[in-house]
Amino acid sequence: MESYRQLRVFYGDLHNHCSISYGHGSLDEALANAREQLDFCSVTGHAHWPDMPPPDGRIQYIIGFHKEGFARLKAGWPRVLEALRAANQEGRFVVFPSFEIHLCATGDRTVLYRDLEGEIIYANGLEDLHARLRALAAAGKAAIAFPHHLAYRRGARGVSWDAFDPAFAPVVEMVSMHGCSEGNENPRPFLHSMGPSDWESTVQFGLAQGHVYGLIGGTDHHSAHPGSYGHGRAALWAERLTRGALWDALLARRTCALTGDRIAVQFALNDAPMGATLPLARRRHIQVSVEAGGAIDALDIVKNNRLLRRFSECDVPQHPPSDPLRTKLFLEVGWGEKRKETAWEVSLGISDGRILAVEPRFRGQEVVSPVEKEQGSSSQHYTSHWEREGERAVRFTTRSIGHPNNVTNTAQGMCIEVETPLSGAVELVLNGQRERLPLQRLIAGAKSGNLGGIDSPAWRLHRLPLPWELNWQAALDDADDAPAFYYVRLRQKNDQWAWASPIWAGP
Repeated sequence: MESYRQLRVFYGDLHNHCSISYGHGSLDEALANAREQLDFCSVTGHAHWPDMPPPDGRIQYIIGFHKEGFARLKAGWPRVLEALRAANQEGRFVVFPSFEIHLCATGDRTVLYRDLEGEIIYANGLEDLHARLRALAAAGKAAIAFPHHLAYRRGARGVSWDAFDPAFAPVVEMVSMHGCSEGNENPRPFLHSMGPSDWESTVQFGLAQGHVYGLIGGTDHHSAHPGSYGHGRAALWAERLTRGALWDALLARRTCALTGDRIAVQFALNDAPMGATLPLARRRHIQVSVEAGGAIDALDIVKNNRLLRRFSECDVPQHPPSDPLRTKLFLEVGWGEKRKETAWEVSLGISDGRILAVEPRFRGQEVVSPVEKEQGSSSQHYTSHWEREGERAVRFTTRSIGHPNNVTNTAQGMCIEVETPLSGAVELVLNGQRERLPLQRLIAGAKSGNLGGIDSPAWRLHRLPLPWELNWQAALDDADDAPAFYYVRLRQKNDQWAWASPIWAGP
């Protein structure tokens, strides 16, 4: 697609937490985890809550750990910046400083600095925060303040669209561990004790009010694990992996919100990329190209918050397996007794061919506030590491925790993109246990196994998707004399999602 010809897609997480404020795990662990599976990140400190509720015995413990966390961040902020500077590697792994301000009235904000410097802003509200950011910009210091977990009720830390200003928030956080903020019915509901979602705080409500912003995902994870799989990630289309190029992509809204899998969505309207604002034109040519992380189930083009067109596999040319086959091999390890930890040492590879790309799908511990830490749970938070073993295998070590219930997945994963002959096989070594599975068996369907008997730790190799299931192109012509906005939503069969930022046709 022409508008993306000079761009590459990079994956990261700009909103997550550790013990620099309130949270679990050290900053060093957070940065180490981020390097395992992200191109860029920010580790966010909880900094301030100017309209904190008054003292109340019922929630005093919440007020208490917030105040302790705020004080910890304030005292340690110089050391945080020093650690971020040491971790940053332009062209390989880019780090941004950030902190969070809680705002009951207008919605929480993540304040993100472009450069590896900046002070914590103790604003007395959103208007004051914007004024201070405006003063910083005049002094040549670039920063934004984007809202997150939008869809909580207004007045209860959900976004207030009346107070929204795109000059300071080029993007908003569509999805995180709190849930999905798209609209009324969402793939990830809000289940935190803060409450359910409200329509007037959603992304679609804000778009209907005429606001202009891009979409990102972030984990809002609290266990030193930026990019924790399945909680939310951001994809940026930038010219290169540098601070300036990534920042330009954020400001231009060339962004996608992801739940977990690396999904590369190219979306253009009249040859303009996602995030663009265009002059009013009656004829509108829409193009979408996707390289997915798993078999695609549906691709939606949404116009003015209404479904304009849904593409399914019935609309895509279906081809038999090519030889050699280019596909994505996804292994999950975990299961076993509830909440019991298992250490894994795994080799995942193919008998013939080569690995084209490696995509770790590692998770952190499932905790948010300090009081949720379970007695006896691990105090180590950097527990997953991978490395290549030649052209045909990846070795990784990790620790899984048995699923705490029947709906929360705590397995660890590794996905490799491979090119391999159809006569080849997948070769596994799991804690010394060897498995060899013909490629044809995994094209037919998934394969699972246990390390021992009933309730023992287990593994699952997912079905190998064929190239036509992973790579879709779609085009659509629309005609309208009125202004409109369009965005793209994609669902995979494994329930991983992507949302491409809108494009606006007309003022």
